[in-house]
Amino acid sequence: GSTMKPFTVAKALDAGVITEESMINTSPGSMRIQGKRITDTHNHGKITPLEVIQKSSNIGAAKIALKLKAEEQRAFWADIGIGQETGLFLPGESMGYLKPAQEWQDIDQASASYGYGFSTNILNLAQAYLVIANQGKASPLSLIKLDKAPEARQIIKPQTAQAVLEMMETVVAKGGTAPKAAIAGYRVAGKTGTVHKTKSRGGYKENTYLALFAGVVPVSNPDMVMVLVVNEPSRGVYYGGKVAAPVFKEVMQEALRLRNIAPDEINHELSHSAALNRKAVNGL
Repeated sequence: GSTMKPFTVAKALDAGVITEESMINTSPGSMRIQGKRITDTHNHGKITPLEVIQKSSNIGAAKIALKLKAEEQRAFWADIGIGQETGLFLPGESMGYLKPAQEWQDIDQASASYGYGFSTNILNLAQAYLVIANQGKASPLSLIKLDKAPEARQIIKPQTAQAVLEMMETVVAKGGTAPKAAIAGYRVAGKTGTVHKTKSRGGYKENTYLALFAGVVPVSNPDMVMVLVVNEPSRGVYYGGKVAAPVFKEVMQEALRLRNIAPDEINHELSHSAALNRKAVNGL
């Protein structure tokens, strides 16, 4: 789902095909690629990469992805753990599926940019968010505390990871899709996601969803990554920002308390203009 949009922006920034100031035209709110229609919930007009993440624009993500070579994007997905084994050897683990690069067409690339056309598990998604939280480095997972940190691989530049992390803060701020994930005193970066559940023989189930929120806390010195999934939310509300974000807040608040993580020494109400000026944000 849309939890993949920050990675689309990250790869494009890192490859130099966009900048933080690039404008992506998402009008009129829909587009067709190889006969398939891609839509946004609203016509967002011309927006920046930050706003693609904040407003969760499918069209913005797709247009950014199509600036990359298909093999570049596919390789990056694999590098961050999508469609790969976690290395934890858990019973019944499914590593998901990622099409071979030679089979990717424009529609596959566009769909992957906003989290469709492949499958993954929650641990793989958390491992991917660890790359953004860990200054662009991919680290092996472990279920036990290690005496020495495992060797990490640099996947994207540290400055790219930091830029995307700060863009993700706007998701939790006013005007984003998940203000219900905000935690008083802490800078929270995250992304919502809402996906149709897959059928056992391929395709997607109608009116059956997973609601997600993936987050990093605290932004000033990332300590925890959490991916929270609500399976088949009921009562007619199924969006990640409405369903998963408030549960993320409750669980993360308790985790911060148990780990004794100090609050960020900033004003939690991050304005949109401050997020655009990363230098100003870092100076607060």
